[in-house]
Amino acid sequence: MARRVIAPQAFLAELPMFKALDEATLARLAAATTARRLARGERLFSKGDAATAMYVVVHGEIRLIARSPVRGERLTGVVGAGRSFGEPVMFLERPALVDAEAAGDALVLQLPKEAVFAEIERSPRFARRIVASLSQRVESLVLELERQALGSGRARLIDYLVRRAGHHPGSRLVTLPATKAAIASQLNLTPEHFSRLLHELAAAGLLQVEGRRINVPDVERLAGSER
Repeated sequence: MARRVIAPQAFLAELPMFKALDEATLARLAAATTARRLARGERLFSKGDAATAMYVVVHGEIRLIARSPVRGERLTGVVGAGRSFGEPVMFLERPALVDAEAAGDALVLQLPKEAVFAEIERSPRFARRIVASLSQRVESLVLELERQALGSGRARLIDYLVRRAGHHPGSRLVTLPATKAAIASQLNLTPEHFSRLLHELAAAGLLQVEGRRINVPDVERLAGSER
């Protein structure tokens, strides 16, 4: 099947960070943009790499993973279509703190640092959009920390699965974007505790687990099982 052609300017114009920018600004940013197609597991950048760009996901998901000899693999975030990442370390001009790799086939737009910095200098509106986007990122991190601090491990796992399912009624298939050990670490669970909770939820008829594929027969029932 032929790959869909992406028009960077039209795509960027629909995203909150770039919306309402004038045509000239969008045209300059789009002209500097590079499209990166990634296969499942392919790495976009690694921890320690120079932060030379920010990225916007067109389709697919990019998982951000911290790896260390002590803690092993820890999933720190998953970036889906229409969302950006890489800005904080780019602005700080520090090396990347995590590995970024495709959870499945993905298409990412790469906006080089020089082009972004030039437009911030040129366009106060774009600078405000960047500040708003980073502020929303901080707010999301605070909410994520609150989720991890409150409730049992079971509650955190259910909340994670319901959010991945998108709060839709009825049956949904959730594909875990990383290894179970990495997601367990993100939820402040041991891999053993994570596996035990999956088994308990499956035994209760709330889940059907096949590797990383988890079928949720009734999302509302799963969401209400901790009330």
